[in-house]
Amino acid sequence: MNIALLGFGNVGKAFYSLACNRTDMAVTRVLSRHPRPELTCEITADFAQIENDSSIDTVIEVLGGLNPSHDYVCRALRAGKNVVTANKHLMVVYYDELVSLAHKNDVKLRCTAAAAGGIPWLSSISRGARMDNIVEIAGILNGTTNYILNEMTNHGSDYMTALKGAQDIGFAEKDPTDDVEALDPRRKLVLSANLAFGVSLREDDIPCFGISTISAEDITFFREHGWICKLFTRAKKVSSGVSAFVIPTLFGITAPEIYSNVAFYGERIGKFGFSGAGTSAGVYPTGSSVLADCLDIQAGCDPFYHVIAPHPCLIDNSNEMKRFYFRTQGKQFITEPICVGEAFDQIRQIQKAEPRAFMACLNE
Repeated sequence: MNIALLGFGNVGKAFYSLACNRTDMAVTRVLSRHPRPELTCEITADFAQIENDSSIDTVIEVLGGLNPSHDYVCRALRAGKNVVTANKHLMVVYYDELVSLAHKNDVKLRCTAAAAGGIPWLSSISRGARMDNIVEIAGILNGTTNYILNEMTNHGSDYMTALKGAQDIGFAEKDPTDDVEALDPRRKLVLSANLAFGVSLREDDIPCFGISTISAEDITFFREHGWICKLFTRAKKVSSGVSAFVIPTLFGITAPEIYSNVAFYGERIGKFGFSGAGTSAGVYPTGSSVLADCLDIQAGCDPFYHVIAPHPCLIDNSNEMKRFYFRTQGKQFITEPICVGEAFDQIRQIQKAEPRAFMACLNE
């Protein structure tokens, strides 16, 4: 396998170090705007040199973002090159196009590192969907918020202190918006649900609520009631399409969900749970997922996991009934069971007058 590596940031470096001593693959070119004197392979800032090099059979994209990543990946697929990417944003926004291009050009497209990169999550969903009808996926898909909530629950930190601690150790970005506002786990949920159910979901159709407004007052209330808060993702098949949402969720202190990162549920095979290096996995676990995708390509995997033609699907949360915790105007209360859609409508209205209000779902 002759590989062109697009980008040489932390994940690119981790993959390169894992691959450089192997005899079954070689990184022959690296796309970089900066000189890389530490590398012995060719360095180029011109993607056309990679696109037109017939000796390169696989392109690995670890640039991140949408542009120029989208252009490069599409051109690589059209040029008959396999593509491995760790870019969840790219895969969610251009899911239908990229899956179609892989099939049309008879090449492989893999993105296992894009969701729960420290564990073989997406590839396991694909295998599970071959065995059985997957009816639900659920779990913790963001390590940054998991760290913050653990610090607040276990060490009494306030939100800003816990966030700064996460940033200081590299667990949170300088701009943590995608994590704390639940955009990152929502993208991972879209990818996971698409593979599990053979559908094509729109990111903006899935309601999400993050943890940026959680307070020590909330944590104290949860502790008094024997609850632990986790930012939880959930998607399941319903008769009208798919029910899906991301929301802080309250679990009993012995609930298995607080220890297992993520799980899928088959109609006959039941629950398959996964935990590992975490869902914000760090560079070497993520790099190892990129390497695993390369090995799957060498072994003759499908063009895109098991999915051939994903079909658009509606999000319908109207029949998903839960009790909810609200903190607003200095009051804390638990609702009677209401549908998920109604709860999200309520918190949007409340936050117009009180932006720091908070909501969580009870897992019952």
